[in-house]
Amino acid sequence: MPVPEPPDHEARFTALFESTHRPLLAYAVRRVADPGDAADVVAEAFLVAWRRIEDVPAGTDARPWMFGVARRVLANHHRGSRRRLALADRLRAEVVETAPPPDRDAGDIEQALARLGDEDQELLRLVAWEQLARDEIALVLGVSRATVRVRLHRARRRLADQLAALAAADDVPRVQRVVPTGHVISGWAPARPGTEEA
Repeated sequence: MPVPEPPDHEARFTALFESTHRPLLAYAVRRVADPGDAADVVAEAFLVAWRRIEDVPAGTDARPWMFGVARRVLANHHRGSRRRLALADRLRAEVVETAPPPDRDAGDIEQALARLGDEDQELLRLVAWEQLARDEIALVLGVSRATVRVRLHRARRRLADQLAALAAADDVPRVQRVVPTGHVISGWAPARPGTEEA
């Protein structure tokens, strides 16, 4: 009886890269200050994928699996950045500014989003920016679909409350700010099919 040939790891990895590298790069660019750091995050994520190619799910589950890997790499990146910049932050805190910082206009949603907790922000961004459905978000975050449904409902309610508070205070500028990467921070992409499912 012939021995089956081992799977072509290189072909699987190439197919994975071709189908996910652009959305992963967009995911990372939106979450780091320097686009060069985004490239490093994506490269590290694909290094993990290469080492664990047997663990990569088949079909459409590969995309959210890669988002989950990138999310963990990004968390490590942020922790490292905080350590590297600790001294600079201390020095900046001691500097007395004689002039106020420049006004940075932000859209309604961006300003309201910034008032939410990190988990709410990430969940809403996965829906709006990455256009992931609930089952995909569950895979990215490592939680159940039911948990995503509850958290998403609460995050949207908190976002709506913040938007209402900003409108009531009449302190919301009506200008969209474009960051150097070319992304409009307050622009929200249309949801993919399945994102708004009950």
